[in-house]
Amino acid sequence: MTSTLPLPTLFSRALATASKAANLPTIEDETQELIQSAVTDLKELDRRVAALSLFSSNDVLEDISTRNLVYLFARYVLAEVQNRMKTTDRDERITVLKKTQVHLRSFIHDLDNYCLVPEADRALYAQSASSIKDAAKRREVKIKQFKAEKDLRARIEAVRKRRKQIPIGDLFQSDFDLIRSLLPSTITAQASDEDEEDDSETDEILREAVLLLLRLNYSQAYSQLESMDQELELLRIAPPPPRPGPPSDDRKNKLKDQDDMWKLDTKSSVGESGPLLDSSGKPLRPFTILPAGGSDRIRLQSQVFGPDHRLPTMSIDEYLRIEQERGNILTGGGPQSEEQPTSSEQLTMDSETDGTIFGEMKLEEKRQKDEQWAQFKDANPRGAGNTMNRG
Repeated sequence: MTSTLPLPTLFSRALATASKAANLPTIEDETQELIQSAVTDLKELDRRVAALSLFSSNDVLEDISTRNLVYLFARYVLAEVQNRMKTTDRDERITVLKKTQVHLRSFIHDLDNYCLVPEADRALYAQSASSIKDAAKRREVKIKQFKAEKDLRARIEAVRKRRKQIPIGDLFQSDFDLIRSLLPSTITAQASDEDEEDDSETDEILREAVLLLLRLNYSQAYSQLESMDQELELLRIAPPPPRPGPPSDDRKNKLKDQDDMWKLDTKSSVGESGPLLDSSGKPLRPFTILPAGGSDRIRLQSQVFGPDHRLPTMSIDEYLRIEQERGNILTGGGPQSEEQPTSSEQLTMDSETDGTIFGEMKLEEKRQKDEQWAQFKDANPRGAGNTMNRG
């Protein structure tokens, strides 16, 4: 049934299936059925294209018609779809990656054979960023590749507007849908709906869209090859998965003996008064490592759940009382102290107490204080210390 379908119909069905599978989880069985169906159609398409000799190494790009040019996408699409096939082990994944790389390299070789990509872009895409050791140069190469790809997408969008098609972001979910819009059957259907005044101009616009999309897939193919090379390197150096062996009773018994050797809570036939260790050093009964003295045992036991900081040994009131006894606390001050007389005022009031020995003593003390103050003023006249920096 597949061999009787026209090439545009076969390619369109494979692209529709691949686009549907691209939006589903890879691990699902439904997705894998769609992938297998798309791979089958794409392999049949590649076989029929080779049998019809649509592309030859003796031809140049101008010799290939726009109607046949779209079949250059077949190997790229086959590589993209085959890369999503589910694998269960490492060797199977390596096989899938190698087959995918073969299709990508064939696609790149076909485009290089027709000189479809400019020489500057070919040199840019062929650079492997991961192999560049200098971080600055590696970043510069990645930026240039990203800008070139972004420019191609912008040019493709501009061509689609000239063809009066819906923008990519509004309808197409993947590159598969974009390729499908370029097939001859799709173009024919659109041409029947609209009255084309100039078929040559329409073919020129369509050819430009195909060539731009081929250049975009060319850059993506190199990026895919670089990622696959890194994945293959990881798969080669990955350790092999452990092989499940038959259960062995001897191994279980050995592990049980090793566990019992270090268990102190197992029941033992030896009583508490028996020996603690056997001749090989294996414990025969549970024991506690503590000092023999009862007082030390109680002291250590009380410290098990103790705080990790020193606790206070006295209250705050007791501490303040001891500090006051040492004379480290100053008393007085405040409004009450302000109302009390000073020492000079108190001496004057005490000296005015007549008829008492205490009054006479304070009077003599005041006289001597006044005499000392008078002698000090005579020895130090006012302004004697202010020389105005004149020595």
